[in-house]
Amino acid sequence: MQRPLFFPVLTCVSALLLTACGGDARAADTRSPSVPSGVTVQASSATSVHVMWEHATDDTGVSGYEVFRAGVKVKSIPAATHMTDVDGLAPSTAYAFTVRALDGAGNASAHSAPVPVTTLAPAVEDRRPPGRPGAPTGRAEGSRAVTLSWGASADDRGVTAYDVYQADSRIHSVPGATTTARVTGLRPGTVYTFTVRARDAADNSSPDSAPLDLTTATAPGGGPNTAPTRLTAVLRPSAPPAHAVELTWTPPATGAPVREHQLFLNGRLATTIVWGAEPPPGPATYTLTVTDPPGTRYSLKLRARLPDGNWGDFSAQRTVVVGD
Repeated sequence: MQRPLFFPVLTCVSALLLTACGGDARAADTRSPSVPSGVTVQASSATSVHVMWEHATDDTGVSGYEVFRAGVKVKSIPAATHMTDVDGLAPSTAYAFTVRALDGAGNASAHSAPVPVTTLAPAVEDRRPPGRPGAPTGRAEGSRAVTLSWGASADDRGVTAYDVYQADSRIHSVPGATTTARVTGLRPGTVYTFTVRARDAADNSSPDSAPLDLTTATAPGGGPNTAPTRLTAVLRPSAPPAHAVELTWTPPATGAPVREHQLFLNGRLATTIVWGAEPPPGPATYTLTVTDPPGTRYSLKLRARLPDGNWGDFSAQRTVVVGD
């Protein structure tokens, strides 16, 4: 098999500053956003709660959200986010939270209905995390939502929550007695990689569950998915302090040979993998050498250069942990 060439990345960072002029259009906007719906509040620990809500709507666009406790603002959240943690609370104490939406003209929606919650009792000394949740299963619901389910985790003092992660970012949480979740607000024709972690009252988190890849339906008129598929990442022994991450994947079917891929490590472009001649048939392989200490997480994904010169969709993400 012909070995690919690779080129280290020289990173250039440029900033593009855009100035938008609101003018009279902003002044004329007096319509408030809709009230955020589906507000839930979950006690995460003795001193914190997790607040979630559905996205609000507005004729000119929602610019952000505000979370209130007993009428006092405790968090400001960007428009793309619909969840947050509120810390610094007292154990075994009742609270009530509301959420409101804002638009770019400063209009605010009415507050959502108050949602009561009581923080958990103080936890005794507990440093043992819950066990790994069972492998998740699920399905895409059209182009913008998925449903997930997973096996329950075990903990010596009880699981208080399950956190759903997408590409290493927590996007959803459910109470410890629940092992299902519905995730909304996704993009059409996109592959997502989900993992689940269990959490206890002392905020100890379990290891990640096995990953689950789900692809949302393509929007009407959208083109075919161009993401590499069947990506695997395996950490292989190597001479200390180095570690070898062995990657295998199937390039997208483009009607022409795919000679070039970009490899992203922890969200940043790490290297470009190029075959100087005809790429080998079947799955492609590449080995990445890293030198970070045990406990370091590596998240990896790929995309291919298409025959028209553009970069295709990203593959599912894979995560390996040194020493895991």
